[in-house]
Amino acid sequence: MPKILYKKYDKKKIAALPRVNFEGRIVVILTEGETRKAVDYLLTQPILGIDTETRPSFKKGHQNRVALLQVSTPDICFLFRLNYTNISPAIVYLLEDTSVLKVGLSLHDDIISLKRRKMFQPGYFFDLQEHVSEIGIEDRSLQKLYANLFGLKISKSQQLSNWEADVLTQKQKLYAATDAWACIQLYNELLRLKHTGDYLLVDEEEEVGKNL
Repeated sequence: MPKILYKKYDKKKIAALPRVNFEGRIVVILTEGETRKAVDYLLTQPILGIDTETRPSFKKGHQNRVALLQVSTPDICFLFRLNYTNISPAIVYLLEDTSVLKVGLSLHDDIISLKRRKMFQPGYFFDLQEHVSEIGIEDRSLQKLYANLFGLKISKSQQLSNWEADVLTQKQKLYAATDAWACIQLYNELLRLKHTGDYLLVDEEEEVGKNL
């Protein structure tokens, strides 16, 4: 039976879905020495998930600088605390690398935020938002895409928390790692579905029966 996918996923259904969290190891990076070691490891991997977090600003016209860069493999996620390390030479090397695929969502915005800290030439990136339409999906948010492709919920409860806090909470770390890791899962499933064609795209849930 083909996987049922929706052109647009009903956000009201997400709350009832089982929650998914990153279950691997999370490493917080606070120094340039730690950054170099982490980057050396990451660049030995075949694929990376990437995302950023910025402390929300509730003052009109003011935007805080990006505070966190999270980069994940399938089983370990590094949280680079940019408000401590800034964009070090090792991070520039990672971002400009052209050999290891880095998958994210809305990467245009992430790259602009990172460039506000330090200019660099983006390397090998894959923006999921630019490719999900290839299988007919119109949604662009991570939460809706994950619910659509996997039937699981990614919590967004920490999105507006303080990413410049002296110490990140466990909930913040898990949230950040899950977002980066989820991009790898979405990429792999997108490629599988494009290769196999093993899916049925519908507009509304009630249309499933008519198309089977």
